[in-house]
Amino acid sequence: MPLAVEVRDLVRRFGTFEAVRGISFEIPAGAVLGFIGANGAGKTTTMRIMATLEEPTSGTVRIAGRDVTEHPTEVRRHIGWMPDAYGAYPHVTVSDYLDFYARAHGLRGETRRRRLSEIVEFTDLGRISDREMTVLSKGESQRLCLGRTLLSDPEILILDEPAAGLDPRARIEFKRLVRLLAESGKTLFISSHILSELEEMCDTLLFIDDGRILHHGSAESLKRGDTQKTIVTVTVAGSPEPLREWAEMSPGVEVVETAAASCRLRLESAEPDFIADRLRAMVGAGVRVVDFRREERRLEDAFVDVLRKVQGNGS
Repeated sequence: MPLAVEVRDLVRRFGTFEAVRGISFEIPAGAVLGFIGANGAGKTTTMRIMATLEEPTSGTVRIAGRDVTEHPTEVRRHIGWMPDAYGAYPHVTVSDYLDFYARAHGLRGETRRRRLSEIVEFTDLGRISDREMTVLSKGESQRLCLGRTLLSDPEILILDEPAAGLDPRARIEFKRLVRLLAESGKTLFISSHILSELEEMCDTLLFIDDGRILHHGSAESLKRGDTQKTIVTVTVAGSPEPLREWAEMSPGVEVVETAAASCRLRLESAEPDFIADRLRAMVGAGVRVVDFRREERRLEDAFVDVLRKVQGNGS
């Protein structure tokens, strides 16, 4: 399968600060990749280099076979860049905004009108086409920005936090649009903090921290990472404090999260005998267990474990 994106030994420094530290990855054409990391991890810097908005200090980035530094104009013909924020202009309607950018892309006459109609229908902007940008909701604004990104029919989409701030209904709609774009053969590179949603939308995940890649692969491979451990949710009658105190004193048990009447615990072994022994010891210590449930490892927990391992190694 041809590669849509090739990143090799990418480094970006700002003075003495190294925002991106020699990362390498590839994205096959037609794939959907989720790009995950905390603020300051190097996500936006990497994406801006891919979008030809910044130049790397060293290393190479090739988009659709073109080097972003040597051939930025050609690269821009293949990409659609959706930043995490964009300007809203007073007294400019949704239709005026899209028409302006369609003209900026060189679309003329019937070609422009047809493309605008396709974009408005795809992003469901028809009912608000006469509304001014400054009064749009967050979800409407994101759909408008996505529409602008799609005007030139790019084959590779680079989306920076496209679901940030959206309400549940708008997130569902955004995921639907991503699925439709993927089905049409687009390559999508999506940055987000919402791990669970990326797990649903993406073929692979790329985790970055402190400018370095920690994981590149499927969500399942990340969740399987440490197969020796397992997570259980224990619900109790009354306060979870006795359960928390027991867990803190018990070997092979770690408190992950405490709720109103339950605790999520990490057990050092997934062996049935170990789990059964811990449950027996818990009840024997007087913990009033109502429900004991082993759960599938969550993506958030897997990511935290990876970060903890890296920090423990002093990286």
